Amino acid sequence: MGNPLKQIAGETAVYGLSTILARIINFALVPMYTRMLSTGSYGVFTEFMAYIAVLQVALVMGLETGCFRFANKEGCDPRKVYSSALAAVFGVNAAFLACVVVFAGPIAAALGYDGYGNVIKYVGGILACDNFTAILFAKLRQEHKALKFALIKTAKILMETLSNVLLFFFYPAFCAQHPANPLSWAVSASPDFTYPIFAVFAGSILCLLLFLPDIAKLSFEFDGKLLKKMLAYSMPLMIAGLPGIVNDFLDRLLFRWFDTDPEAWRSSLGIYQAAVKLAVIMNLFIQMFRYAAEPFFFQRASDRHSKDMYAILMEFFTAFCGLIFLGIIMYIDVISLLLGQDFRAGIGVVPVMLLSYMLLGMLFNVSMWYKLSGRTEMAIWITAAGLVVTVIVNVAFMPRFSYWASAFGHLASYMVMFVMSACLGAKYNPFPYKWGRILSLFGIMGVLYAAAAVIGQAFFREPGIHPMQLVINTFLIIIYLAACVVMLRGRYAEIRKY
Repeated sequence: MGNPLKQIAGETAVYGLSTILARIINFALVPMYTRMLSTGSYGVFTEFMAYIAVLQVALVMGLETGCFRFANKEGCDPRKVYSSALAAVFGVNAAFLACVVVFAGPIAAALGYDGYGNVIKYVGGILACDNFTAILFAKLRQEHKALKFALIKTAKILMETLSNVLLFFFYPAFCAQHPANPLSWAVSASPDFTYPIFAVFAGSILCLLLFLPDIAKLSFEFDGKLLKKMLAYSMPLMIAGLPGIVNDFLDRLLFRWFDTDPEAWRSSLGIYQAAVKLAVIMNLFIQMFRYAAEPFFFQRASDRHSKDMYAILMEFFTAFCGLIFLGIIMYIDVISLLLGQDFRAGIGVVPVMLLSYMLLGMLFNVSMWYKLSGRTEMAIWITAAGLVVTVIVNVAFMPRFSYWASAFGHLASYMVMFVMSACLGAKYNPFPYKWGRILSLFGIMGVLYAAAAVIGQAFFREPGIHPMQLVINTFLIIIYLAACVVMLRGRYAEIRKY
């Protein structure tokens, strides 16, 4: 099967073509959003995207991972696996979309956005399209069609980008000349949160259309008994994933009730979200790795040395995340210029969010023990514990510290889940992780981060960008790379044998 490290690295890179492009474009849109939208309007957009993220987990029902499990299971026909999953997801999401369309007006009024019923319909359309295509994307991953996966994802994000550009830069002037244009009922005449939400909706529609040839080629072979087995495996993952995704986005929803300024909570949320966007590179790598690693882990689960491979991959993953952390923090003064002036107040939370995302990626690695062993019910307790921590930290501290409580709530929650999953995995399905080496990587990362902070305080106290400080920080990153090479060189030689 070839060098496993090269295989997973290669697929991670291909998946990353679309994922990187999507994140880069989204990142590139941040300067536009933070200059053409108010902090409050950007906060509203953030709130709606949080609703979408939470509902997606519930409406896919965990069947993405369920498809991987049963398509690789002896005696199961992959065609029936994906046909059954598609039928289930289509039925649930069609019913959900119908309800959203009928009750769009009352839902908008209940949220405090009376008159924006169309936005609620866009959210329903985004969920219906994305949840259905999620199973089709899972099929491409299962078949190792990473390039096709990347092309469709790229087309989707390009459509979103084009829609954003047209709306923000051309549509207001067009509306001034043609007040009764065909889109006048759909989006506002002046830039506000409806623009980016409509752009996401347009991308989701295009994505579904691009899958039509694949849908036409499918031989639908629904198997009710198989679907019941798949749901029995997948629903615990969904139940576990729901508090997990709620955990990730709950802080955005709590701003409405617990922010330090009840009148300006949307503004605080917008500032916080802009700062989180600067940590997007870490989250990007985690998503890329997950796309490639999940099917890889399942397909090699029967290999005699599979657990050794997974443990070694954890070390390389941690080392690369450390590089991303230092790379962003060492140049944060330059990177922060991407944000509009009103949004830079939240820059201080970026290191906290980077470390939080790093722990989240490591949590994915240590959680494979219950996915591979079928003990998915354990995920419920792990993610529920993380959710409890998030609620406690945000409710207790957000009224006083605003988005700082949100950032540290993420860090505390992911830490608790990581420790729980690692301890339970060591008990029920142990993997040979070298925790000493992993902690050493964190230690090196911490020492270099502290050195950069001390040097900055001692010699570069004046605000602004200091070229000599950037040179010193670059040298510190080179030291980190050298340390990683020394520590992991032997592990690379070891994994090549598998």
